[in-house]
Amino acid sequence: MSASIFNLLPNLKPFHHETHYDDLFLNQNWVLVNGISKKKAIYVFKDENTLQISESKTTTETSWCIEAKNTFSIVTEDGETTVKAYFKDDDVLVLTKIKTDDYAIFINESSYSESLNSLEDVQQFLHNKYKNKATSLIYDHEFYYIEKSKEFGPFTVEELTKKVQEESISPYCFVRDLNEHDYSNRLRIRDLIKEL
Repeated sequence: MSASIFNLLPNLKPFHHETHYDDLFLNQNWVLVNGISKKKAIYVFKDENTLQISESKTTTETSWCIEAKNTFSIVTEDGETTVKAYFKDDDVLVLTKIKTDDYAIFINESSYSESLNSLEDVQQFLHNKYKNKATSLIYDHEFYYIEKSKEFGPFTVEELTKKVQEESISPYCFVRDLNEHDYSNRLRIRDLIKEL
């Protein structure tokens, strides 16, 4: 398989039986993102190697099994397929077909308060999920800022916001994350504030 899916979705974690099987994988409503604009398909992996696939008002029962670590064998109407399973997060599952560039992306609808019925729903889900994640990361991080060729910090975004409100610093000052070595990202205090 090429690295294309790993470029599209970096930091994929291989399926790990102890971590994922019971709590995150089994008996969840996995909505297939590929082709959702044409029809919605929900996959439910159950114990005893049963796979339930629901499309519109039709439900089909077929089978699946773990062959080794994160390698599964899945039987669908197209025949038997061997895939590798990865998690992007607890609610995003990626199955890659072995020795091909084919992959399927699933979202766990059980972890979402709304139904995922269209590409727009999927985009909204991902937008909300990663915006909230980015906001909490930014909120917890510390940053240095540079003003008049001098560096100050580190400060939390909350502290920087207070300084901007008190007009003791400009919202246009460049900032760098505590773990970055320079200001090449060209991020400003106002950019951080806008994300909160």
